[in-house]
Amino acid sequence: MLESIDHVNIVVADLPKMVDFYGRVLGLREALRVTISGPWVERTVGLRDVTADCVYLEMANGPRVELLKYRSPPAERPDELGTSNTPGLRHIAFRVDDIDAAVAKLREANVHFFSDVQDVPTSQVKYASGVRKRLAYFHDPEGNLLELCEYKAPQG
Repeated sequence: MLESIDHVNIVVADLPKMVDFYGRVLGLREALRVTISGPWVERTVGLRDVTADCVYLEMANGPRVELLKYRSPPAERPDELGTSNTPGLRHIAFRVDDIDAAVAKLREANVHFFSDVQDVPTSQVKYASGVRKRLAYFHDPEGNLLELCEYKAPQG
């Protein structure tokens, strides 16, 4: 039934700031910018009087990221949404081919990581063919939790 993940939607407070971060800092390409409103979207999202600005950002492969700024109806950001153990959808993980280079580039753009790059212990998680996973967590400018991850076969 399911084929793939098509997109990930992030509702934002400051659309220009978030487009800059996901575009310039993370390197996603803006593909489309639209304003949505009317009965079809109200029925779809279960809200009344909906008007929202939406920017679609694409990667070379994988699902696109949709940044959505509701003009109406207004809503407040829930507390602790960017905390790792808050129930619900919690983070977006972006796969990279060189995590050390990606982290260095993002640090130059003043992105703060929770820690240095971490190796997932093979005693806890084993991947096929001995592939090792390395990862690092960080927040976007509005506090959404993001992950960079790298999968590499052992050298030898």
